[in-house]
Amino acid sequence: MNYGIVDADGHVIETNEGIAKYLDEPYRRRPLTFSFYPQDGWDRRLLGTLGDQGGTVEQWLRALDRGGMELSVLYPTLGLFLSFLKDRQWAVAICRAYNTFLHEEFTSKTSRLKAVALLPLQDPEAAAAELERSVRQLGLCGAMLAADGSHVLGDPRFTPIYEMAQRLDVMVGIHASGSSLGGAGVELFPQFIQAHTCSHAFGQMRQLTSVIFEGIPERFPDLRIAFLEAGCGWAPYWAERMDDEYAKRASEAPVLKKKPSDYVRCGKIYFSCEADEWLLGPAVKLIGENQIVYASDFPHWDHSFPQSIAEIRERGDLSDIQKGKILADNARRLYGFK
Repeated sequence: MNYGIVDADGHVIETNEGIAKYLDEPYRRRPLTFSFYPQDGWDRRLLGTLGDQGGTVEQWLRALDRGGMELSVLYPTLGLFLSFLKDRQWAVAICRAYNTFLHEEFTSKTSRLKAVALLPLQDPEAAAAELERSVRQLGLCGAMLAADGSHVLGDPRFTPIYEMAQRLDVMVGIHASGSSLGGAGVELFPQFIQAHTCSHAFGQMRQLTSVIFEGIPERFPDLRIAFLEAGCGWAPYWAERMDDEYAKRASEAPVLKKKPSDYVRCGKIYFSCEADEWLLGPAVKLIGENQIVYASDFPHWDHSFPQSIAEIRERGDLSDIQKGKILADNARRLYGFK
Protein backbone atom coordinates (compact mmCIF):
# COMPACT_ATOMS: atom_id res chain seq x y z
CA MET A 1 0.00 0.00 0.00
CA ASN A 2 1.09 3.59 -0.57
CA TYR A 3 0.89 6.17 2.19
CA GLY A 4 1.61 9.90 2.27
CA ILE A 5 4.67 9.24 4.41
CA VAL A 6 5.52 11.76 7.12
CA ASP A 7 9.04 11.57 8.52
CA ALA A 8 8.87 12.47 12.22
CA ASP A 9 12.64 12.87 12.64
CA GLY A 10 15.03 13.85 9.88
CA HIS A 11 18.16 15.96 10.33
CA VAL A 12 19.68 19.01 8.79
CA ILE A 13 23.46 19.06 8.56
CA GLU A 14 24.12 22.57 9.75
CA THR A 15 27.59 24.12 9.67
CA ASN A 16 29.30 26.76 11.76
CA GLU A 17 29.42 28.99 8.69
CA GLY A 18 25.71 28.54 7.99
CA ILE A 19 24.70 29.46 11.53
CA ALA A 20 27.19 32.33 11.79
CA LYS A 21 25.32 34.23 9.05
CA TYR A 22 22.35 34.60 11.39
CA LEU A 23 24.08 35.30 14.70
CA ASP A 24 23.11 38.54 16.42
CA GLU A 25 25.79 41.02 17.42
CA PRO A 26 28.22 40.86 19.13
CA TYR A 27 28.43 37.10 18.56
CA ARG A 28 28.70 37.45 14.78
CA ARG A 29 32.24 38.71 15.28
CA ARG A 30 33.46 35.50 16.89
CA PRO A 31 35.98 33.78 14.60
CA LEU A 32 34.69 30.69 12.80
CA THR A 33 37.62 28.70 14.15
CA PHE A 34 35.92 28.96 17.56
CA SER A 35 34.21 25.65 18.35
CA PHE A 36 30.45 26.17 18.40
CA TYR A 37 29.82 22.84 20.12
CA PRO A 38 31.89 20.49 22.31
CA GLN A 39 33.26 17.37 20.69
CA ASP A 40 34.39 14.03 22.09
CA GLY A 41 36.62 13.22 19.13
CA TRP A 42 34.84 10.09 17.92
CA ASP A 43 34.18 9.88 14.18
CA ARG A 44 30.47 9.25 13.80
CA ARG A 45 30.73 8.98 10.01
CA LEU A 46 33.41 6.27 9.96
CA LEU A 47 35.94 8.49 8.17
CA GLY A 48 33.29 9.54 5.66
CA THR A 49 32.51 6.04 4.41
CA LEU A 50 28.90 6.14 5.62
CA GLY A 51 26.18 8.74 5.54
CA ASP A 52 24.61 11.20 3.13
CA GLN A 53 24.33 14.93 2.79
CA GLY A 54 21.41 16.95 4.13
CA GLY A 55 22.85 20.42 4.29
CA THR A 56 20.70 22.08 1.63
CA VAL A 57 17.04 22.16 0.74
CA GLU A 58 17.85 20.64 -2.65
CA GLN A 59 19.56 17.64 -1.06
CA TRP A 60 16.60 17.11 1.21
CA LEU A 61 14.01 17.38 -1.57
CA ARG A 62 15.89 14.75 -3.57
CA ALA A 63 15.83 12.50 -0.51
CA LEU A 64 12.07 13.00 -0.06
CA ASP A 65 11.46 12.09 -3.68
CA ARG A 66 13.72 9.04 -3.46
CA GLY A 67 11.81 7.72 -0.48
CA GLY A 68 8.37 8.73 -1.70
CA MET A 69 7.88 10.88 1.39
CA GLU A 70 5.43 13.74 1.55
CA LEU A 71 7.38 15.73 4.13
CA SER A 72 9.96 15.56 6.88
CA VAL A 73 10.40 17.34 10.20
CA LEU A 74 13.98 18.49 10.62
CA TYR A 75 16.04 18.26 13.79
CA PRO A 76 19.63 19.52 14.19
CA THR A 77 22.89 17.61 14.04
CA LEU A 78 25.50 19.83 15.69
CA GLY A 79 22.69 21.26 17.79
CA LEU A 80 22.10 17.89 19.42
CA PHE A 81 25.11 18.72 21.58
CA LEU A 82 23.95 22.19 22.61
CA SER A 83 23.03 21.09 26.14
CA PHE A 84 26.72 20.66 27.00
CA LEU A 85 27.55 24.35 26.52
CA LYS A 86 28.34 26.25 29.73
CA ASP A 87 27.96 29.79 28.40
CA ARG A 88 24.26 30.56 28.82
CA GLN A 89 24.19 33.64 26.60
CA TRP A 90 26.13 31.86 23.86
CA ALA A 91 23.63 28.98 23.93
CA VAL A 92 20.73 31.42 23.56
CA ALA A 93 22.49 33.18 20.67
CA ILE A 94 23.18 29.91 18.83
CA CYS A 95 19.59 28.79 19.18
CA ARG A 96 18.27 32.05 17.76
CA ALA A 97 20.69 31.85 14.85
CA TYR A 98 19.98 28.18 14.18
CA ASN A 99 16.21 28.64 14.19
CA THR A 100 16.45 31.62 11.85
CA PHE A 101 18.81 29.60 9.63
CA LEU A 102 16.22 26.80 9.45
CA HIS A 103 13.52 29.19 8.35
CA GLU A 104 15.60 31.10 5.84
CA GLU A 105 17.40 28.14 4.29
CA PHE A 106 14.81 25.34 4.51
CA THR A 107 11.24 25.76 5.69
CA SER A 108 10.50 29.01 3.86
CA LYS A 109 11.58 27.45 0.57
CA THR A 110 9.27 24.43 0.52
CA SER A 111 6.18 23.18 2.33
CA ARG A 112 7.64 19.67 2.33
CA LEU A 113 10.19 20.54 5.03
CA LYS A 114 9.08 21.42 8.55
CA ALA A 115 11.31 21.95 11.56
CA VAL A 116 11.37 22.17 15.33
CA ALA A 117 13.05 24.95 17.28
CA LEU A 118 16.32 24.26 19.07
CA LEU A 119 15.98 25.61 22.61
CA PRO A 120 18.65 26.63 25.17
CA LEU A 121 18.00 24.54 28.27
CA GLN A 122 20.61 26.66 30.01
CA ASP A 123 18.00 29.46 30.26
CA PRO A 124 14.39 28.16 30.40
CA GLU A 125 12.83 31.63 30.34
CA ALA A 126 14.81 32.53 27.22
CA ALA A 127 13.94 29.12 25.78
CA ALA A 128 10.22 29.79 26.19
CA ALA A 129 10.59 33.18 24.52
CA GLU A 130 12.56 31.63 21.66
CA LEU A 131 9.93 28.95 21.21
CA GLU A 132 7.25 31.62 20.89
CA ARG A 133 9.33 33.57 18.36
CA SER A 134 10.12 30.42 16.38
CA VAL A 135 6.48 29.35 16.16
CA ARG A 136 4.79 32.72 15.68
CA GLN A 137 7.39 34.43 13.49
CA LEU A 138 9.25 31.58 11.79
CA GLY A 139 6.46 29.01 11.51
CA LEU A 140 8.35 26.18 13.20
CA CYS A 141 6.20 23.30 14.43
CA GLY A 142 7.60 22.32 17.82
CA ALA A 143 10.57 22.31 20.16
CA MET A 144 13.58 20.08 20.62
CA LEU A 145 14.90 19.41 24.12
CA ALA A 146 18.16 17.50 24.52
CA ALA A 147 17.96 14.16 26.30
CA ASP A 148 21.66 14.21 27.16
CA GLY A 149 23.37 16.53 29.58
CA SER A 150 23.47 17.39 33.26
CA HIS A 151 19.72 17.92 33.52
CA VAL A 152 16.46 16.03 33.93
CA LEU A 153 13.52 17.43 32.04
CA GLY A 154 10.97 17.03 34.80
CA ASP A 155 12.79 19.69 36.81
CA PRO A 156 10.46 22.57 37.77
CA ARG A 157 12.82 25.09 36.19
CA PHE A 158 11.68 23.91 32.74
CA THR A 159 8.05 24.77 33.48
CA PRO A 160 8.11 27.92 31.26
CA ILE A 161 8.96 25.77 28.24
CA TYR A 162 6.08 23.36 28.81
CA GLU A 163 3.69 26.20 29.54
CA MET A 164 4.62 27.89 26.28
CA ALA A 165 4.43 24.70 24.21
CA GLN A 166 0.96 23.91 25.54
CA ARG A 167 -0.17 27.51 25.00
CA LEU A 168 1.07 27.42 21.39
CA ASP A 169 -0.31 23.89 20.86
CA VAL A 170 3.02 22.56 19.62
CA MET A 171 4.88 19.39 20.51
CA VAL A 172 8.11 18.88 22.42
CA GLY A 173 10.60 16.41 20.97
CA ILE A 174 13.12 14.92 23.39
CA HIS A 175 16.09 13.85 21.29
CA ALA A 176 19.31 12.05 22.21
CA SER A 177 22.74 13.01 20.89
CA GLY A 178 24.69 9.77 21.08
CA SER A 179 27.32 11.56 23.11
CA SER A 180 29.81 10.03 25.50
CA LEU A 181 29.14 13.06 27.69
CA GLY A 182 25.54 12.08 28.38
CA GLY A 183 26.05 10.58 31.81
CA ALA A 184 24.50 7.37 33.21
CA GLY A 185 27.90 5.68 32.88
CA VAL A 186 28.14 6.14 29.11
CA GLU A 187 31.28 8.21 29.57
CA LEU A 188 33.08 5.11 30.91
CA PHE A 189 33.19 3.28 27.59
CA PRO A 190 36.47 3.18 25.62
CA GLN A 191 34.89 2.82 22.15
CA PHE A 192 32.10 4.63 20.34
CA ILE A 193 30.32 1.35 19.51
CA GLN A 194 29.77 0.79 23.23
CA ALA A 195 28.77 4.37 24.04
CA HIS A 196 26.43 4.59 21.04
CA THR A 197 24.75 1.31 21.98
CA CYS A 198 23.72 2.73 25.32
CA SER A 199 23.59 6.50 24.98
CA HIS A 200 20.29 7.02 23.16
CA ALA A 201 18.33 4.50 25.20
CA PHE A 202 19.85 5.49 28.55
CA GLY A 203 19.20 9.17 27.90
CA GLN A 204 15.57 8.57 26.99
CA MET A 205 14.96 6.26 29.94
CA ARG A 206 16.33 8.92 32.28
CA GLN A 207 14.18 11.66 30.77
CA LEU A 208 10.97 9.61 30.58
CA THR A 209 11.44 8.71 34.24
CA SER A 210 11.83 12.37 35.19
CA VAL A 211 8.98 13.61 32.99
CA ILE A 212 6.51 11.01 34.28
CA PHE A 213 7.33 11.00 38.00
CA GLU A 214 7.54 14.80 38.16
CA GLY A 215 4.06 14.86 36.66
CA ILE A 216 4.60 16.76 33.40
CA PRO A 217 1.72 14.93 31.62
CA GLU A 218 -0.51 15.49 34.65
CA ARG A 219 0.33 19.19 34.90
CA PHE A 220 0.18 19.76 31.13
CA PRO A 221 -2.50 17.35 29.89
CA ASP A 222 -2.65 18.80 26.36
CA LEU A 223 1.11 18.72 25.79
CA ARG A 224 2.36 16.28 23.15
CA ILE A 225 5.83 14.82 23.87
CA ALA A 226 7.94 12.60 21.61
CA PHE A 227 10.94 10.50 22.61
CA LEU A 228 13.08 10.18 19.51
CA GLU A 229 15.92 8.05 18.13
CA ALA A 230 16.03 5.32 20.74
CA GLY A 231 13.50 3.00 19.12
CA CYS A 232 10.30 1.99 20.87
CA GLY A 233 11.03 -1.51 22.15
CA TRP A 234 12.30 -0.17 25.47
CA ALA A 235 9.10 1.78 26.20
CA PRO A 236 6.85 -1.09 27.40
CA TYR A 237 9.61 -2.45 29.64
CA TRP A 238 10.28 0.96 31.14
CA ALA A 239 6.60 1.76 31.63
CA GLU A 240 6.19 -1.50 33.53
CA ARG A 241 9.30 -0.80 35.60
CA MET A 242 7.97 2.65 36.54
CA ASP A 243 4.63 1.07 37.52
CA ASP A 244 6.43 -1.38 39.78
CA GLU A 245 8.32 1.41 41.53
CA TYR A 246 5.18 3.54 41.82
CA ALA A 247 3.29 0.66 43.46
CA LYS A 248 5.89 0.66 46.25
CA ARG A 249 6.69 4.37 46.61
CA ALA A 250 3.77 6.40 45.28
CA SER A 251 4.24 8.98 48.03
CA GLU A 252 7.43 10.11 46.29
CA ALA A 253 5.47 11.05 43.16
CA PRO A 254 2.61 13.03 44.73
CA VAL A 255 1.58 14.82 41.53
CA LEU A 256 0.55 11.58 39.84
CA LYS A 257 -3.13 10.61 39.87
CA LYS A 258 -2.69 7.34 38.01
CA LYS A 259 -0.03 4.77 37.17
CA PRO A 260 3.00 5.84 35.10
CA SER A 261 2.01 3.47 32.30
CA ASP A 262 -1.39 5.16 32.07
CA TYR A 263 0.36 8.44 31.26
CA VAL A 264 2.66 6.72 28.78
CA ARG A 265 -0.37 5.28 26.98
CA CYS A 266 -2.60 8.34 27.31
CA GLY A 267 -2.23 9.33 23.66
CA LYS A 268 0.01 12.35 24.27
CA ILE A 269 3.38 10.59 24.47
CA TYR A 270 4.99 9.28 21.28
CA PHE A 271 8.00 7.13 20.45
CA SER A 272 9.88 6.83 17.17
CA CYS A 273 10.57 3.32 15.94
CA GLU A 274 13.31 1.52 14.08
CA ALA A 275 11.96 -0.40 11.08
CA ASP A 276 13.77 -3.63 11.99
CA GLU A 277 13.04 -3.66 15.72
CA TRP A 278 12.18 -7.10 17.02
CA LEU A 279 9.83 -5.52 19.53
CA LEU A 280 8.00 -3.06 17.26
CA GLY A 281 4.91 -5.29 17.14
CA PRO A 282 4.71 -5.73 20.91
CA ALA A 283 5.33 -2.01 21.45
CA VAL A 284 2.45 -1.14 19.13
CA LYS A 285 0.24 -3.48 21.16
CA LEU A 286 1.40 -2.44 24.64
CA ILE A 287 2.04 1.30 24.17
CA GLY A 288 -0.58 1.98 21.51
CA GLU A 289 -0.79 1.95 17.73
CA ASN A 290 -1.51 5.69 17.72
CA GLN A 291 1.75 6.63 19.47
CA ILE A 292 4.53 5.12 17.34
CA VAL A 293 6.00 7.24 14.53
CA TYR A 294 8.36 6.60 11.64
CA ALA A 295 11.73 8.40 11.65
CA SER A 296 14.12 8.33 8.70
CA ASP A 297 17.13 9.68 10.63
CA PHE A 298 18.38 10.81 7.22
CA PRO A 299 21.17 11.77 6.55
CA HIS A 300 22.99 10.47 9.63
CA TRP A 301 25.59 7.76 9.19
CA ASP A 302 23.47 5.02 10.75
CA HIS A 303 20.18 5.62 8.90
CA SER A 304 18.60 2.94 6.69
CA PHE A 305 16.38 5.25 4.63
CA PRO A 306 14.66 4.61 2.24
CA GLN A 307 14.92 0.86 2.90
CA SER A 308 13.36 1.44 6.31
CA ILE A 309 10.06 2.42 4.68
CA ALA A 310 9.93 -0.84 2.75
CA GLU A 311 10.82 -2.79 5.90
CA ILE A 312 7.83 -1.37 7.76
CA ARG A 313 5.52 -2.02 4.82
CA GLU A 314 6.68 -5.63 4.63
CA ARG A 315 6.37 -6.47 8.33
CA GLY A 316 4.02 -9.35 9.03
CA ASP A 317 3.33 -8.38 12.65
CA LEU A 318 1.58 -5.10 11.75
CA SER A 319 -1.76 -4.57 10.04
CA ASP A 320 -2.12 -2.24 7.07
CA ILE A 321 -3.97 0.20 9.33
CA GLN A 322 -1.12 0.15 11.85
CA LYS A 323 1.46 0.66 9.11
CA GLY A 324 -0.46 3.68 7.85
CA LYS A 325 -0.55 5.15 11.32
CA ILE A 326 3.18 4.63 11.89
CA LEU A 327 4.21 5.98 8.50
CA ALA A 328 1.96 9.04 8.45
CA ASP A 329 -1.11 9.48 10.64
CA ASN A 330 0.58 9.47 14.04
CA ALA A 331 3.22 12.00 13.01
CA ARG A 332 0.51 14.30 11.66
CA ARG A 333 -1.22 14.17 15.04
CA LEU A 334 2.03 14.64 16.95
CA TYR A 335 3.02 17.75 15.01
CA GLY A 336 -0.48 19.11 14.57
CA PHE A 337 -0.45 18.82 10.77
CA LYS A 338 -3.80 18.78 9.00
